[in-house]
Amino acid sequence: MSAEKLWGGRFSDSTDAAVETFTASEHFDRRLAQYDIAGSIAHARMLCQCGVLTATERDAIVEGLGAVAREISDGSFEWSAGLEDVHMNIEARLTALAGEAGKKLHTARSRNDQVVTDLRLFLRDAIDQATASITALQRSLVELAEREAETIMPGLTHLQSAQPVTLGHHLLAWNEMLERDWQRFGECRARVNVSPLGSAALAGTSFPIDRQMTAAELGFSEVANNSLDAVSDRDFAIEFCFAATLLHVHLSRMAEELVLWASESCRYVDLGDAFCTGSSIMPQKKNPDVAELVRGKSGRAVGNLVSLLVLMKGQPLAYNRDNQEDKEPLFDTVDTTMASLEVLAAMVPNMTFDRARLRQAAAQGHATATDLADYLVCRGLSFRDAHQAVGQSVRLAAGRGLELAELSLAELRDCCGEIDEDVYAVLTLEGSVGARDHVGGTAPVQVRAAAAAARDRLADH
Repeated sequence: MSAEKLWGGRFSDSTDAAVETFTASEHFDRRLAQYDIAGSIAHARMLCQCGVLTATERDAIVEGLGAVAREISDGSFEWSAGLEDVHMNIEARLTALAGEAGKKLHTARSRNDQVVTDLRLFLRDAIDQATASITALQRSLVELAEREAETIMPGLTHLQSAQPVTLGHHLLAWNEMLERDWQRFGECRARVNVSPLGSAALAGTSFPIDRQMTAAELGFSEVANNSLDAVSDRDFAIEFCFAATLLHVHLSRMAEELVLWASESCRYVDLGDAFCTGSSIMPQKKNPDVAELVRGKSGRAVGNLVSLLVLMKGQPLAYNRDNQEDKEPLFDTVDTTMASLEVLAAMVPNMTFDRARLRQAAAQGHATATDLADYLVCRGLSFRDAHQAVGQSVRLAAGRGLELAELSLAELRDCCGEIDEDVYAVLTLEGSVGARDHVGGTAPVQVRAAAAAARDRLADH
């Protein structure tokens, strides 16, 4: 035991085989290896600067860690479940390469501050990748919105025809969701970028250390203020998973609309052959599997967030082995997020819209009824009276199987005598969307202005 386990001096019996398998984490936490090595190099340099290690010992450690990094990179590193985790695997190999100097690396630190340092470094990179991927998807959406600034489509509430909008306006609504996601990840990054290194097991260390030195070398903006909190805190991981889950909710909503739009009952969009699949039995099928999977993977993100919340809710201070269970849901959320963003960013530029079908759909369901009510208000009616008159007009049109614009002037005037011949300009789809000419409105001129503003924001990403 004591010869194999780096912590084995206290124990006389070997670990039960089932326990060894149950507690091992190296098969999934090995993906933290590069961050563990970076943290160890910074720690060794700091210990030398503070007089705890000699320069010779520091150099042997740094050189040995470099060799370990190369072995891991080229696949020749031999991982051992018996050494439990990524930290002990690396330290054992370092000691084999650097001798006695390797045994001194763990001075003034613990696996408790070591693992949370690794996780913070890992998540910082993950956030940078996620924000870059969000920006790439946003650019595709903004470009598409500019192209479709004048394309009229049905605007829905309760999945019922409400008012006509422009497709560009709808796509920019998706972009606004993503912009908030980008901001949330950036705010999360600031709280991730805090160094716990030097907190040791829970109380700090009696050795002279310079926490600011290791923080600066690793690119952290500050050091954690309390050693107890530093080793037991997983807020940053939960916050990342929350930001990622809300992003997945947004991606799922977008995907749901794409699935509907691509259906035979709508046929508003062709998602491209490269982003659809067929059926094993029905040759005619073109299934929107990419969008459906993006929608489905949001469930994994939600589940992972709940797992982390439940994991932490009953833990006393400070570190507990429960926290070994934080990595797999966190890693899965990172991987799922990157994959969903990547495939959507590739699919969006390949989508083509059927503008004629969109316009035809927008013309159904009396979508310009609100415009008629606004017209009557401008003629002096109160909005409630105008609402009542238009409701009567809609009932008349629906009863005859017509749209409002297909009613004769006499029929419209029977519902309200204030209606005149100029009403038909108000009842057109173009007139409806064009009238919403204000910041945040659906008018084509506003869509182009909003797209330009979005481009400016993206340039600052």
